Amino acid sequence: MMTGFERYTKKTRRAIFLDEMEQVVPWAKLCALIDPHYPKPGNGRRPKELEQMLRIYFLQQWFNLADPGVEEALYDSATLRQFVGIDLGAEPVPDETTVCKFRHLLEEHNLGEEILGTVNLHLQAKGVRITTGTIVDATLIHAPSSTKNREQSRDPEMHKAKKGKNWYFGMKAHVGVDSKTKIIHTAVATAAHVSDVAMLPDLLHGGETRVWGDGAYQGQTEVIRECAPRARDFTQRRCRY
Repeated sequence: MMTGFERYTKKTRRAIFLDEMEQVVPWAKLCALIDPHYPKPGNGRRPKELEQMLRIYFLQQWFNLADPGVEEALYDSATLRQFVGIDLGAEPVPDETTVCKFRHLLEEHNLGEEILGTVNLHLQAKGVRITTGTIVDATLIHAPSSTKNREQSRDPEMHKAKKGKNWYFGMKAHVGVDSKTKIIHTAVATAAHVSDVAMLPDLLHGGETRVWGDGAYQGQTEVIRECAPRARDFTQRRCRY
């Protein structure tokens, strides 16, 4: 039974990580990159605050959350809401459609790579450097498959893909993550049907000595060596951190 007067608390790894990101990510610089392309308040529905949407975008990358997943996670976690700056007493969490539109905005103007580049340069200036280990991963991001919309059609950039026994419609986010800092140094968005291994070369920066990944990357030792000659293939092994 919850009394509302909890005596015992512990700061979780997620909360500690978010505290660190609060301090090191150059939020003002990133917002300045996006602002020229971000919709301004007008006669229609007022857009969500830019920095809120940017923080939600980073949560998706850091915690592997699709659009519906990040909406649900924000309602479920006070820690995530605090990081984004959402007070449920004053406003709801942005719905999955709003999150999806923001992601499309970044893709349309090729801002994803520029954002990551800005973050990495800022981290290096602070003395935080990308190490020589990379974790590669890919996640499916769902998109509405219904044609009951104004255009009466599906998004042409989205495709179907099968994972296990289930079919999904949408896109796929491929990421290369620094094994020590857990900071994303590379991100590539494709349609959902593009295989994980096809994007592997794009996720490596070339200076790795180790590469981790799940079973989807099994058998790619030669590709890894071609892209990062000093790297050992640790795919299907768990990265300890």
